[in-house]
Amino acid sequence: MFAVSLGDGAELRPLEPWHAEEFLSHMERGREFIGQYVGLPDRVTDLESSRSFLRTYADKATADTGRIYGIWTGGKLVGGVMFRTMDIPNASAEAGCWLEPSAAGRGLVTRAVRTIIDWAVEERGIHRVEWVVASENEPSIAVARRLGMTRDGVLRESFLYRGRRYDMEIWSVLAPEWRAARSA
Repeated sequence: MFAVSLGDGAELRPLEPWHAEEFLSHMERGREFIGQYVGLPDRVTDLESSRSFLRTYADKATADTGRIYGIWTGGKLVGGVMFRTMDIPNASAEAGCWLEPSAAGRGLVTRAVRTIIDWAVEERGIHRVEWVVASENEPSIAVARRLGMTRDGVLRESFLYRGRRYDMEIWSVLAPEWRAARSA
């Protein structure tokens, strides 16, 4: 297993099925905060659903169609980043994230997503990375901006979540833009 330092005592590591108990505890600590715009806490409600969710991503990793990574600080799981989808033949992927309140505001998600985009572009040949975010989720939009993504558009009232319709923004970065920004 690998760990990538994110600075400030934080690290990025693969999040695997054997982390199910720790993942569930993390969801319990951040359930309402994470669940403001992300459906993950609604899917991970007990040990079996936690294990099942992580198994889904282990299967995606095996099929090269997605990945999931945890963010740990001081040995405690506090958030994560993922490629919800990876379409290697079309060289595109959709990145996502979540974080519990205790770790918010420290730049951990930006640094973690930067790490996985570097990997996707340089190692897997991904040309386009998308970021799909509720228009009201200002912290996540700020991450997209810090990563140098471009706002492609808005899908009006496209996401029904907890009985409410949300506008979803699509942000993206293309491999040439990513490389140019990284070398600047």
